[in-house]
Amino acid sequence: MLDLNWGLPVIGYLFLAGVGAGAFTVSSSVLLRGGGFSSDHFSVARYGALLAPIPMMVGTGLIILELGTFQAAIANGDIGLFFRWINLFLTINMSPMSIGSWVLGLCILVSLIYAYTFLSKESAPDDDKKGLRQALAWVGIPLGISVAIYTGVMLGATPARPFWNSPVLALLFLISALSTGVAGILLLRALFGGHNPSQKMGTQSESANAPNRATYLLASSDSLLIGAEILTVFLFIMFAHLTIGNPAQAVSIILPGGELATLFWVGVVAVGLVIPVLIELRYVIPTLLYRQPYAMPRGVEMAVCVVILIGGFMLRYVVVVAGQLTGPMGI
Repeated sequence: MLDLNWGLPVIGYLFLAGVGAGAFTVSSSVLLRGGGFSSDHFSVARYGALLAPIPMMVGTGLIILELGTFQAAIANGDIGLFFRWINLFLTINMSPMSIGSWVLGLCILVSLIYAYTFLSKESAPDDDKKGLRQALAWVGIPLGISVAIYTGVMLGATPARPFWNSPVLALLFLISALSTGVAGILLLRALFGGHNPSQKMGTQSESANAPNRATYLLASSDSLLIGAEILTVFLFIMFAHLTIGNPAQAVSIILPGGELATLFWVGVVAVGLVIPVLIELRYVIPTLLYRQPYAMPRGVEMAVCVVILIGGFMLRYVVVVAGQLTGPMGI
């Protein structure tokens, strides 16, 4: 296949860090806002909290493997090389890699403590961990957004790679992270039956309607995010064409006739964005305009979430591969 310096471990890291950061941000904002989620806001926040640290830790493990730490230790018989990745945190400067490593590490730590406050089956909105949980949520929103943006800034700060060297890339990765984070939360709710730890708070009818109401709000929010992501893809392409120099030539790799055009327009845009948003709108619009009960079938909901997650992975795959196939070029 292609001879790439950055392969699947880096792509997996960018994707998983985005999913975890997105889930953390969404969970924290839902917990603090509550609002239209009624009494089910705690359940939504709980699914996001329990999900968030897992993909971020797995993604970090992938990037450590990519650094060659373990391979070097085994090849040289030097146990100390197993811990070479710690150098990422010992070198402190203003580079995106250094700042991003510290932000990601802090985000994982905070998300783990945040998840702990939801871990007990007896956890509830007004339990003894309420104060800690809300304080961590306030910290979690800027941290999650920072990690999601950082994954795009890390690539965008490479001027010799014109496909990556775009300020729009960080915005694209942020929106994609939030969308895949919502998809991850919806998938967990669908898989585990929408367990609601806060049912005792409301009336019986309110508790019965809360899961559908929460799912509707998440799905409608995800539709808006996907719409914004489609617009950002357009802006990414337009920025490249309006920039003097190599970016227009680089972005042609994903345009019709380009080497990655089919993968991008079918895998990312059609399958990962357009199809899921059309399905979501099919169930969101009747509730939004005509106040009909929101009733997306469980199987359809899980399929849409899986497709959105696949689309998020394919976006990172195309971006990382395209940047390497079209560079380096003169600055």
